[in-house]
Amino acid sequence: MGSLWHGFADMGAVERDGAFVIARGEGAYIWDAAGNRYLDATAGLWFTNVGHGRREIADAVGSQLAELAHYSNFGDFASTVTVELAERLAAIAPVPGSKVFFTSGGSDSVDTAAKLARRYWHELGRPNKRIIVGRQKAYHGMHVAGTAISGLPPNREGYGELMADARTVAWDDAKSLLTLIEEVGADTIAAFFCEPVIGAGGVYSPPEGYLGEVRQICRDHEILFVVDEVVTGFGRIGGSWFAATRLGLEPDLMTTAKGLTSGYVPMGAVFIAPAIAAPFYAGGTWWRHGYTYGGHAGAAAAAMANLDIIEREGLLTEAKRLESTLHAELAPLADLPAVTEVRSGLGAVAAVQLADAADAAPAVRRLREHGVSGRAVGNGALQFSPAFVMTDEQVAELAAATRAALT
Repeated sequence: MGSLWHGFADMGAVERDGAFVIARGEGAYIWDAAGNRYLDATAGLWFTNVGHGRREIADAVGSQLAELAHYSNFGDFASTVTVELAERLAAIAPVPGSKVFFTSGGSDSVDTAAKLARRYWHELGRPNKRIIVGRQKAYHGMHVAGTAISGLPPNREGYGELMADARTVAWDDAKSLLTLIEEVGADTIAAFFCEPVIGAGGVYSPPEGYLGEVRQICRDHEILFVVDEVVTGFGRIGGSWFAATRLGLEPDLMTTAKGLTSGYVPMGAVFIAPAIAAPFYAGGTWWRHGYTYGGHAGAAAAAMANLDIIEREGLLTEAKRLESTLHAELAPLADLPAVTEVRSGLGAVAAVQLADAADAAPAVRRLREHGVSGRAVGNGALQFSPAFVMTDEQVAELAAATRAALT
């Protein structure tokens, strides 16, 4: 009987069948505790953008911890590396002049954005704007706000009402948002949360024109447009640092995490457009919010080294290459009887949708028999979101192994 309680797991099944214990990683590969090698189809949990085993990041963290592990960023406190990272991120922000608020991860970032959206309207004398809107299929982490606006009903089951004034609209129809506005009134809605590419909900690209349309609706009705880039940020969208940049979304708030450090150390960041930050920078206003480990110096050092690698090795371009290669190699799997659809073509992400959702977990185990570590997402789909260092040849191996596992 093990002591580790796994996230998102049937612990009875884990106790019965045993855990899949990962011992080490290098590049696009991982090895289990028995020494077996696997292609990492998911880059951990969407995050190992620069690949495993980067000594450069480990060394940067070690050096920083020896000098100063961390210090609070509350009040007027800050650490040198955290200030440097904030400036570096502001320089690549989709909206020039953005402020950067550090968190410990993606769920923190989402709850931070939800609280800030409400508090922003309070500062403008419009406290009735409290409703936070999410979309069907969307995943926004597992803190209270993120769970409340989740578009994945199983993630909300059994908790009761976690947050008043949370609503969900269709993921693919901008008119659904307009309908909600007509029902409750724009003067009650604080923010609309939107993943540019839905991730854990099954890897769904937005319909043509959808993102621009909902962005305009938010502008027209004075609703904050929050782009959740915990998955797509820091290159996974392909060719750009952020989907908001590539797709011209101009977010009021943008949530990030995973690729910020490539998962080497937990860290997240919320980007806040100048207009949204302005009321809090006027003087005399405290926003009583923050995290003990927000802007952790060791994590900031990891992020700086991670960004260095992405820039030096041209990994934004490599992610765009993977966008094409994943589509080319995985799309033919749609001819398998076990597969109903392959979703790919925007960003270094893809999903192979299985006809029988119940077969997803067994398929993940069969993939391991063919040398691939994978994961199920959405309603019975296999997730593909490899490290940007994965070669085209390795993607071909990934596709061949998937075909074999599903045949």
